[in-house]
Amino acid sequence: MANIKSQIKRNRQNEKRRIKNRNFRGAARTAINTARTAFDKNEPETKEAVLKAISALDTAAQRGVIHKNNASRRKGRLMKRLAAFVAAPPTEEAASKKKKVAAPKKTAAKKKDA
Repeated sequence: MANIKSQIKRNRQNEKRRIKNRNFRGAARTAINTARTAFDKNEPETKEAVLKAISALDTAAQRGVIHKNNASRRKGRLMKRLAAFVAAPPTEEAASKKKKVAAPKKTAAKKKDA
């Protein structure tokens, strides 16, 4: 526990900022996860979810909760996925075909010396 008056004040300020930052960071994470699940479930509200996530990321970056390049990278990934989703929305058949079937292992036939 701090004894110095200025350090006591600094601790109070840090706690307030931590809680505020946590709210913005949590909102951004939730929005991103909502957008990702919208992609996976092939929902019609996918575009709105992505735009909401981008807005949350911009807000977090503007307030300094996350770095601006971090927000930009996440937004770019979401937009890239949205562009591919709009161009050719996945169907259930395509999703089931994506599952890889394990190929049997090739083994060399050993010759027996008789």
